[in-house]
Amino acid sequence: MPRILAIDHGTVRIGLALSDETEIVASPFKTIDATHEPERTIARIVKDKHIGKIVIGMPFRMSGEKGSAAERVEKFATSLGKELQHSVPIEFVDERLSSVEAEASMSRSGITGKKERNEIVDQLAAVVILQEYLNQQRGPAGFLLPDDAYELEWTHEPKRRRK
Repeated sequence: MPRILAIDHGTVRIGLALSDETEIVASPFKTIDATHEPERTIARIVKDKHIGKIVIGMPFRMSGEKGSAAERVEKFATSLGKELQHSVPIEFVDERLSSVEAEASMSRSGITGKKERNEIVDQLAAVVILQEYLNQQRGPAGFLLPDDAYELEWTHEPKRRRK
């Protein structure tokens, strides 16, 4: 099965994430230089990794409006589509707060060094974008456990009081 590639587009670096072949889990892939023909680099990745779809984070303002960053991303997507000869569909995903989630994830993981953070923050933002997309594709049923999953022995233990 083809995979999905997610892109967190920045002016300096571009973070990439890939789905697994079942399109359930997003994983960090790599960070590429945004200033040196990123479209060509991504086109090679699309071919090598058998990518069937690309999702790009759209940086809407908190009000939901598009700003200059969104226009830059749309321009990049147009250029990427031309590089790929429009052979792979490109979709946009609302990326508001994806970088905030990526930063929080790194903090929880104990990643504190600036160099270390800079190397992976864009990849993690792409993971957030892709996982959100994958979850939306599965819909609400993809998140829920069957009702009987809550019938576990330990859930019926009486609560203990503190002394």
